[in-house]
Amino acid sequence: MRILVVEDNIELAEWLGRTLRREKYTVDWIDNGADADFALKSEKYNLVILDLALPKMDGKTVLRNLRARRDSTPVLVLTANNSMQTRVSELDHGADDYMAKPFEIEELEARIRVLLRRSSGQANPQLTCADLSFNTNTREFQVAQQALALTPRERAVLEVLIRRAGATITKQALAMSLFSMDEQVSADAIEIYVHRLRKKLEHSGAAILTLRGLGYMLSPAPHA
Repeated sequence: MRILVVEDNIELAEWLGRTLRREKYTVDWIDNGADADFALKSEKYNLVILDLALPKMDGKTVLRNLRARRDSTPVLVLTANNSMQTRVSELDHGADDYMAKPFEIEELEARIRVLLRRSSGQANPQLTCADLSFNTNTREFQVAQQALALTPRERAVLEVLIRRAGATITKQALAMSLFSMDEQVSADAIEIYVHRLRKKLEHSGAAILTLRGLGYMLSPAPHA
């Protein structure tokens, strides 16, 4: 899952980045509204954490531009202004959630999990495909209730697939969820991770199918 943090407070942004990466999210950080607006036109994110008081372009304008493009990416607004008028205004203009500074990281993480579940149409924190399960709270996979050992990249690919189990996902979409802006996006790398995952899932009831020219899909294995 790829998250964009738009925050001009360097210390806060670096802390958020470290914390979210420890939770196995891919994180990009931008410190001004104009660059964030440009990135949101060209990059795909699963969630945006957006400060309102930004240089070059304020967060309110970034949010309004995003929604004007009919982009439904979940947006969690951060601000030092906790007035009811501000909260209502930003929610009315397309924010999905709102947190006032300072905040507890545990609450922020919980709100992120809720927004990601909601955006993928899942109310239950436990996602399943045959005997493969993913706990969106602990971010751990199991096969037949046994922990599945995965590298961070393997876990990231499998998370995207299980959140949209039964749907086709392109290599490009997988790569954009896996790599930050500072990393080289490689379709070949996706093939390697999918190959490794297939090996680890070969005795499970779930399988990663290749749909030629379209992408990959996680579904119950034909023999399951």
